[in-house]
Amino acid sequence: MNSFVPQNRADNDGVSRETPAGAYGDLLDVSRETEADSVASQASVSRETWGAAHAVAPETPLAQMAHAAMADRGQDTPWPRPKSCRIISVANQKGGVGKTTTTVNIAAALAMHGQRVLVVDLDPQGNASTALGMERDNQTRSIYHCLVEDEEIRKLAQPVPDIPNLWCAPATIDLAGAEIELVSLVAREARLKRAFAAYDTSDLDYILIDCPPSLGLLTVNAMVACDEVMIPIQCEYYALEGLGQLLRNVELVKSHLNTGLSISTILLTMYDGRTRLSQQVADEVRSHFGDLVLRTLVPRSVRVSEAPSYAQSVMTYDPSSTGAMAYLEAAREIAHRA
Repeated sequence: MNSFVPQNRADNDGVSRETPAGAYGDLLDVSRETEADSVASQASVSRETWGAAHAVAPETPLAQMAHAAMADRGQDTPWPRPKSCRIISVANQKGGVGKTTTTVNIAAALAMHGQRVLVVDLDPQGNASTALGMERDNQTRSIYHCLVEDEEIRKLAQPVPDIPNLWCAPATIDLAGAEIELVSLVAREARLKRAFAAYDTSDLDYILIDCPPSLGLLTVNAMVACDEVMIPIQCEYYALEGLGQLLRNVELVKSHLNTGLSISTILLTMYDGRTRLSQQVADEVRSHFGDLVLRTLVPRSVRVSEAPSYAQSVMTYDPSSTGAMAYLEAAREIAHRA
């Protein structure tokens, strides 16, 4: 049986001088040393179990720069690996709250610290696939073929350029019709769960599922297949509207389809400390959800927005930016919560 193979990586924890906000500024008050003279040599890792089709290329100069920027911060301690694969759905039916951005950058940060990560793009828009540099055309086999035609996810997963330990099962426009086609299929809510059960997930440390901005069958499939739900919440008033419906849907799935489901993580995104509203929303969310909310606040960052246009995560596009720093800290919190 094929397996996902780990590779040791150096830490990446740079920071830029984009405008910090409020209490978050203390976290970002570090020197900006984004280029290192050398990168720690990488341990040689066997790729025999993945085969030629999934062999991971040597680390590129781009990835080396990303790791050097992190290493300069002096945080080279390895992150703990979970005892078993954590399957996490990133969900919120409201669009524009940072689901795809969160999925991609948390996955990249985890992989850069030695975790073996698979991203499943369940959004018909395919933005996570684009951000991770996946080649997609009319001939691409995608997660659609897994849900509707029972294709194995392992055969669909593609290695992500520049980031060893990270794979992506891409989405194509075909997925837009999957909601209709799933209606007539047996056990339509559990198609993705059955796909995950088709191979040994002990080969992975994390599976992150990027859900579409809806509460339809695709999102239900993700919740049935996962153990944890991560909810990104934009620090604006409208982001709180509809959150109650999402929580009710999670409870319905837990009651009828997946008793092991729980909301494990809430991440506050697009935080702007210059506005009182952002702080009020953050305080409101923390008062209701307590320790479920990560301490890290993800600020608005131009670099985070620019990265997908270069088919990259912000972790490789600009590892010294405030956005990369924030997602790195968020990933660190998630890893240590394992």
